[in-house]
Amino acid sequence: MSPLMLRQIWSLVETTQTNVLLNLDDESLVQWLLRQLKAQRSLDSCETALFSHYIQSRLPLIRDLARSRRALV
Repeated sequence: MSPLMLRQIWSLVETTQTNVLLNLDDESLVQWLLRQLKAQRSLDSCETALFSHYIQSRLPLIRDLARSRRALV
C-alpha cells in the first residue's frame, strides 16, 4: 500500500465523527469507510480489497483513537 493510500485512510479516520467510528459494527464501519474513500477517488477491485483488509486489521486502533478523541471533548 502506498504512502498516499495510507494518508487517505488515516485522514478520513481523523475527520470522521467519533460517533460513526464507535457506533457502527465492524463490517458496517469497514463498508462506510470504503464508501467514503470511493467518493474521494476511483478504486478498482484490487484496491478495494486491499483497503478493506487494511481497515479490518486496524479497527481496534481506529476505535481506540476515536475513544481518545471523544475523551478530549
